[in-house]
Amino acid sequence: MTRKGKEQIGLVSGTVATPIGPLVVIEDESDALFMVEFADCDDRMDRWLRHRLASGRYCLRAGTVSAGSRQAFATYFDGEVDLLRTLPVRLDGTAFQNQMWNALREIAPGKTLAYGAFAQKLGRPNAARAIGHANGSNPLSVVVPCHRLVGADGALTNYGGGLERKRWLLDHEARHAGS
Repeated sequence: MTRKGKEQIGLVSGTVATPIGPLVVIEDESDALFMVEFADCDDRMDRWLRHRLASGRYCLRAGTVSAGSRQAFATYFDGEVDLLRTLPVRLDGTAFQNQMWNALREIAPGKTLAYGAFAQKLGRPNAARAIGHANGSNPLSVVVPCHRLVGADGALTNYGGGLERKRWLLDHEARHAGS
């Protein structure tokens, strides 16, 4: 029970191997993804989880990631790059962040958008900076494909998992998109 008498949402954390480093995957009780981050990005994970766990809404335990999630990540990294769009997620951001993260999932694998163009697409032409901030707060690396946002000139910009991983993901998706 939480401090307000509501049931806590149980979360389970496990690791999935990928060609670009292990992913820590956190799912809720219904196997919806709550957080996905590269294991060496523990500062990002700690910042995200600290507030959510302190609220008492969630409790986290180590465990095994669902077979469905493990299979989906394996299939994505094997080349079926559109598959992650279908995974259920539990978004726990602000209304703006959740809207932006959902819209990011609509960018097709193999495609990129500049922050300004993405802001236009959302109907918020002056929100490129806010989008950049929300993008940097994305708790679902790879699944909510923040790596698909680039600078106005197409240059790679910040990525929580590192620019080398961003380049790898974009190249991987470009090779396999539409196949």
